[in-house]
Amino acid sequence: MASAKGFTRGKGKRDRPAVLYSRPPLERMMEIHESVNRGNYPNASTLARKMEVSTKTIHRDIQFMRDRWDLPIEFDPAYNGFKYTRPVDSFPMLQINEGELFALLIAEKALQNYRGTVFEKRLSAAFQKISDSLPDAVSIHLNEWDEALSFRHTGESEVQVEIFDRVSQATAKRRQLKIRYRKPNQKPEERVIDPYQLANINNEWYLYAFDHKRRDIRCFVPTRILEVESTGRTFERPDSFTLDNYLADSFGVYKGDESYDICVRFTKAVAPFIKEKNWHPTQQIKKLKDGSVELSLELSHLSDIQRWILGWGSQATVLGPKELAEAVRAEAQGIVDN
Repeated sequence: MASAKGFTRGKGKRDRPAVLYSRPPLERMMEIHESVNRGNYPNASTLARKMEVSTKTIHRDIQFMRDRWDLPIEFDPAYNGFKYTRPVDSFPMLQINEGELFALLIAEKALQNYRGTVFEKRLSAAFQKISDSLPDAVSIHLNEWDEALSFRHTGESEVQVEIFDRVSQATAKRRQLKIRYRKPNQKPEERVIDPYQLANINNEWYLYAFDHKRRDIRCFVPTRILEVESTGRTFERPDSFTLDNYLADSFGVYKGDESYDICVRFTKAVAPFIKEKNWHPTQQIKKLKDGSVELSLELSHLSDIQRWILGWGSQATVLGPKELAEAVRAEAQGIVDN
């Protein structure tokens, strides 16, 4: 940030130096652009006085605008000021490279993860502002790449926008809520909760909150919240709470109070798929001579890992613990019997 030095006089005190801070460089260059684009023919001296910087700073700004942003700005001796030699539709606020452009496209595509939530409109508006500030060439490339990338989801949950909005605001502002909640195949019941964190896990939304009835942290599914209202109270979220720590011994969404040493053998056919991913921080993969692998994990809950194992069908065999093997066997047999 450029600065100009001056002197101020305090009452009953000797003159003392003061520093007048100029506006940020981007703000200066935007103002230069607006003045030039309006046809005011500003020169370095008038701009320097207005922005309280030196003429050298103005010349550096203009050189940057010309060399880095390719703005057609030049000095016109006839008017003793700067002008554009061709029309400029917008100010190129963003400079973006190819990798950043691709990441921007992915972010836009990922908006579909938030369809039906309060975030959709806000994210769309923010992304539109970013897109509008890109140079034309970059915008064209973005449209070309749009055909090369897509997201696809199945089994998306329908979220009531009003309820989700109130829950998200209460979570951010740490406001206690009274909710009417219905678990599958159960009657609705009222809960008083302190909403700690909303989390999107595997494309599904979950609310982790302190449940005053259970006197513990519980996981709620926002789509199962039928009604929500504020109790008028606020709460303090424990400094020790982070979702990463809370779910450290979980395979997905749910946390338990037990400790299980999980071991699953996968056949040679699917071993490459097991080896290419990080399934859990505690995982250990043992390669066997026949090409199969054994995956070992330490978890506190079995329901998430059970569903995951069933998804591999006959390619997976539970080696331990015994209760997990029996649960998977019973579920698989139930699929056949029903």
